[in-house]
Amino acid sequence: MKPRLGKMSKEENLRLIWAHEAGDFSKWLAEEENLSSLGEAIGISIELDERESPVGEFSVDLFAKEEDSGRRIVIENQLESSDHDHLGKIITYASGKGAEVVVWIVKKAREEHKQAIMWLNQHTDENIGFFLVEIELWKIDDSNLAPKFNVVEKPNAWAKTMKAAENLSEIQRERAEFWRALADYFRASKKSDFAEIASLLPAAGGQGGPLFPLKKLRFDDESKCQITFMANSVKKRIGVKFAFAPGSGIFQRLRERAKGIESDFGALSEWKSAGTGKADKIFIFRNGDMKDASSWPDFFEWYCGVVAKFIRLAAEKNCGNAVFQARAAS
Repeated sequence: MKPRLGKMSKEENLRLIWAHEAGDFSKWLAEEENLSSLGEAIGISIELDERESPVGEFSVDLFAKEEDSGRRIVIENQLESSDHDHLGKIITYASGKGAEVVVWIVKKAREEHKQAIMWLNQHTDENIGFFLVEIELWKIDDSNLAPKFNVVEKPNAWAKTMKAAENLSEIQRERAEFWRALADYFRASKKSDFAEIASLLPAAGGQGGPLFPLKKLRFDDESKCQITFMANSVKKRIGVKFAFAPGSGIFQRLRERAKGIESDFGALSEWKSAGTGKADKIFIFRNGDMKDASSWPDFFEWYCGVVAKFIRLAAEKNCGNAVFQARAAS
């Protein structure tokens, strides 16, 4: 028998699920699982800071930050079609909060507001990004309604990268050269996993600060780990961060052998248990000045070695079969 296919249908009345923007939708969106879904849609890892965060006499629906870079994010919600009032609000809130990322969520984006967000992205520098996102509700046959984020407008990464390259500061140029060289090192690697990482490295040194999330490791169907390469020219050290999905149990199993792990890596480590519902993290650091180009090959080999050791260690500690899963950074 042929498999039976269901029929998808869209629910136009969002208020069947969220009667009020602030009391229902913003509260729902503030939950980690739903912020994570929004983050996946726009390509940014979002960590909530505050709901109804004050900006003068007003308040922004959600104030958040990008988990790895610390970039400030303002999120304004609208369960109706976009309007001029909310367009003015997102600019006001971005200014008041010093935000680098602005997300405007609407039921339907009007054409004039699509053009406005596109214009803002074209005429702001590489550190600012505006997203216009439609929230939709879908179901298959008689299933429960499911939310879907549809990104209507977003920063033109290529154009901003080209623009940024013309105006990089000295430290940004140094950072850009460092990551390009690391990409070349990975690309030349005989290990396919590392060659694949090269395509995900940022093109410009000004994007996202010193932290660059590159890949996700999947240990089984439920637990994941995100790897971030780091380089800090002020503290003169380089590092790798491993962030574990909440509830995966991987962090706890590895921490039981923390002393042995520190010995295996032969480097400084930091263990940060974030508590219920948040990602636990392991940081592996070593001394290293990214400005010292003569030491880059040694740094790049160290990066590869740390990741390879971690994969083997995870398998030894019964954390499952580690397999790279591609996920590009914003």
